Amino acid sequence: MPGELSVVTEQLPKSQVGMTIEVPADVVDATYERVLSRLASKAKIEGFRPGRAPRALVEARIGSAVLREEVVETMVPEVVRQALDEKSIDPIDNPDVQVVELERGRPARLKATVSVMPEVQLGEARAFHTELPPVEVTDEMLERRLEALRDPVAEITPVEREVRMGDLAIIDVEVEAGGKIVDSETRKATEAEVREGVLLPELIAVLPGTFTGESREARVTFPADYGTAELAGKEATIRVKVQGVKEKVLPDLDDALAKSLSGGKQETAEAFRQAVREELDAAAKAVRKMELEEAAVKALVDASAVEVPDSLVERELTSQLESLERTLDRQGLKLDRYLQYIGKSLDEWMAGERPEADARLKVDLVLAEFARREGLDPSDEEVTAFLEEQAALDEELRSQVGQLKKSAAARRYFASRLRRRRVLDRLVEIASS
Repeated sequence: MPGELSVVTEQLPKSQVGMTIEVPADVVDATYERVLSRLASKAKIEGFRPGRAPRALVEARIGSAVLREEVVETMVPEVVRQALDEKSIDPIDNPDVQVVELERGRPARLKATVSVMPEVQLGEARAFHTELPPVEVTDEMLERRLEALRDPVAEITPVEREVRMGDLAIIDVEVEAGGKIVDSETRKATEAEVREGVLLPELIAVLPGTFTGESREARVTFPADYGTAELAGKEATIRVKVQGVKEKVLPDLDDALAKSLSGGKQETAEAFRQAVREELDAAAKAVRKMELEEAAVKALVDASAVEVPDSLVERELTSQLESLERTLDRQGLKLDRYLQYIGKSLDEWMAGERPEADARLKVDLVLAEFARREGLDPSDEEVTAFLEEQAALDEELRSQVGQLKKSAAARRYFASRLRRRRVLDRLVEIASS
């Protein structure tokens, strides 16, 4: 290992630390001798048995440039590792090292740049009070839910009239993008419910009022992650021709239907209505809690300051790209073809995803610092208990509890989930007080 080093550090932007390292001349010379001995032991020079050739001859044969390169590869990792230890620097990636000076008989000088976990200047969470409107389940919301529950047992009847909202339209569908028909999206006599959340909004806008035999078309921009690669991120024309119209008539909610829909849990229509209202109320409160969590997190993150290291962003983007490749692979598509479809190079895709990756990492770093300050990091015992609790809710995990407890990666995952749950609960508590 290297001897006494001289290490001078400086703080650099983007959570980087610069190090200027001076290595004593005797360490440089000792490394040269060690490397030369290793090379000489392997050298095959005519007239000498392996390892018996004079060192001067070996050095002349391999050349000073090759010898210096071997010395650099041998000495630099050891020197940088010792410098990091001496300065108690915990890097998050491999240091970028430049050899400024290195020759026999003289001290060597290196410059290294290393990324470290950034310092988070945490905002004062207690200064934020988030108020949201009270939760209210209206009669209109209740009626819409009751309609949805009765929908599977609705009576469907063909009608001779125009398409109306809530109808089932029998349509032929054709999609054109880039002047070509996308065969995989073509449908004949397919049944489509004319309802928000079922049909594309662009089709909802043109179908009502259409009679059998008439055609309509709409311009649609498909999302970048759309399952059909030819349409991902593209603008297309969807043409539909109405072949028929069916009306959906919901049955009245009486006691018999209420008992059937509830699996016998409610005997009367009124009891069923009350149970559905309570379910809606619980769901609304859960949504409101999520909204409050999001508002509290945003307030804390906006009030905090942290420079996300480029190395962390690159790691996040690499992970995101690998996930995208796995998704595409399941669809039988290669990444380069997907990029062609969306009209972007890999660099352009990375540049487009970088702002969101940076924002996600800022949230993670701020919440991690909040957890540390508030003492919310779970103990090993708490992680084990949480793992068991979650496994009990999942049939697939239930059979793997023993393996999960022994897996360091699994424990880190469940520890992260538990920490995040505690952080959100604490932020909501603070924001609501």
